[in-house]
Amino acid sequence: MQEKTGEPITIREAAVRLNRPEPTVRVWASRHHARRIPFRPGKTAWYDWNDLKTIARQLTLGLPVPKSPEERDEIRLAVRAGAAA
Repeated sequence: MQEKTGEPITIREAAVRLNRPEPTVRVWASRHHARRIPFRPGKTAWYDWNDLKTIARQLTLGLPVPKSPEERDEIRLAVRAGAAA
């Protein structure tokens, strides 16, 4: 089950929210193929905030980062289901 695409965010904004250096978040997005969102015209790349948060969570916890955004959606849904239980 795929989750609805999250809030569009730039790497710069994500780095501030995650309290990480911008180049680190950029590498994470590239290495883990973060979901990009065609949000606005222009050169700025927009990413799915939920996907970037999940990548950061997995790395922070020392857990493997699933290869696809859809697999990361499943992790978020499982975490939410566990928190709701």
